[in-house]
Amino acid sequence: MGSEELQERLLNFSVSILKFLKEWQSGRETDVIRYQLSKSATSAGANYEEAQASVSRKEFGVKVAISLKEMRETRYWLRIINALDSENAIIKGLIAESEELTKILGKINSKINTKSAL
Repeated sequence: MGSEELQERLLNFSVSILKFLKEWQSGRETDVIRYQLSKSATSAGANYEEAQASVSRKEFGVKVAISLKEMRETRYWLRIINALDSENAIIKGLIAESEELTKILGKINSKINTKSAL
C-alpha cells in the first residue's frame, strides 16, 4: 500500500468515525467515549500526515509510532461501544477497519525500528 493510499484511507476512516458519532447515542455516560474516540481517530490520520513532511527518519518514525498508538486507542473505544451497542452493524465495520489500519501502521513502525537498529 502506498503512502497516499494510506493517507486517504486514514482520512476516510476519520470521517466515518465522525459521521457515526453524529448518529450514536449521546448522554452523560457516553459523551466521554464520543470525545475520546473523535480525538484518537482523527489524531491517527493527522500524525500520519505529519509524518509525510518529516525532515528526518527519526521524526518520521516518531510520528508513525504516535499514529499507531492513536489507532490502537481508537480500536479500544470502538470495542467499548460495541460492548454497549452490539447490535450496531456499523461499529463492526469500523472495528474491522481499525484493526486493518493498526496492522498496516504496525508493519511500517516495525520496518522503521528494524532499519534504525541496523
